[in-house]
Amino acid sequence: MKQHILIVGAGFGGVWTALSAARLLDQHDRNDVQISVLAPQPELRIRPRFYEPDVHTMMAPLDGLFDAVGVNFVQGFADSIDVTRKQVGYRDASGGQATLGYDRLVLAAGSKLMRPDLEGMLEHAFDVDEIEQAARLEAHLKSLRHLPDSPTRNTVLVAGGGFTGIETATEMPARLRAILGDDANIRVIVVDRGPQIGAALGDGISPAIIEASSHLGVEWILNASVESVDAGGATLSNGQRIASNTVIWTVGFRASPLTEQVPGTHDRQGRLHVDGHLKVLGQNDIFAAGDVAYAATDTLGNYAAMSCQHAIALGRYAGNNVAADLLGVAPMTYSQPKYVTCLDLGAWGAVYTEGWDRQLKLVGQEAKDLKTQINSVWIYPPAADRASALAAADPLIPVA
Repeated sequence: MKQHILIVGAGFGGVWTALSAARLLDQHDRNDVQISVLAPQPELRIRPRFYEPDVHTMMAPLDGLFDAVGVNFVQGFADSIDVTRKQVGYRDASGGQATLGYDRLVLAAGSKLMRPDLEGMLEHAFDVDEIEQAARLEAHLKSLRHLPDSPTRNTVLVAGGGFTGIETATEMPARLRAILGDDANIRVIVVDRGPQIGAALGDGISPAIIEASSHLGVEWILNASVESVDAGGATLSNGQRIASNTVIWTVGFRASPLTEQVPGTHDRQGRLHVDGHLKVLGQNDIFAAGDVAYAATDTLGNYAAMSCQHAIALGRYAGNNVAADLLGVAPMTYSQPKYVTCLDLGAWGAVYTEGWDRQLKLVGQEAKDLKTQINSVWIYPPAADRASALAAADPLIPVA
């Protein structure tokens, strides 16, 4: 019977884990190991683009790619991990329960936006965390044209001034004008707990955010947060009432709840601590990649962020090392010392920095051209060609 590598998740971490594991097996001419990917859909959803319009196009099919490299896809929602029996339970496409056994497991189940238990949050707020939720927001925005012109209709409130909040807010003026017309008196407001605009991203990048916000007409309310939401707007922690039909929540990401079923050390976002080979500390047969892995990127005290930039590299190393573990060959130590930030700022442009201290390198249209290249080309999976797909999975290829 073939040994079995089971990968839970088909996001950036899961896809690149599968390709990298297939690459090492191919290099050793081994056909006695089966690689399976368990995920709800055979597609890579391009989550970094969910703030853009036409969100239904933000995915890449995986059937042909997995077939080309010999990876088995299992459609289902993983809901349990039994580390003693070495089994993962899941709901299949028809809702039935089933299990998959494994010799080695790679958890790459991603992260999820966590909405707080605030009045009206579940009923009335939107988000761009999953493609279904982003599509719901898009349908809602398009429906605004059928409402009478009013400040409430024309105002979008974005809760959170971090990466997702900024990209969502700065894209919103163009999206609203495309729907409501150039003459509409639109208003986009970011509510953030920070003391200054872009505080979460550092002093180097905040001037570009300030300039872009001013150019686009994006307002900021600082030192405040959303306390409650209803159909007509939101009430803030400072007592201010914002009338709006569109409140978008962008704050608070946490690793998949599946991490709670794996004994080990977890960080404050629920990520599993891993060693240099991305094996979960305290587990002999379980690796972690992508947003569920708390992994050191270098020897300077930096750790991978919840981003596709890190998930791709983590997947390449995890796939190589989980296959190496079964084959009895030397693993590779995960290393990703280069860190970059490329923040989209809507029609104004973008800003690109390098290093964990975010040293400014490109601003405006130059950065926007780079961001477009990243979003439309670099983060997509390779073509469904065996040789090129396996070559692309080399862990030593730099991501940034």
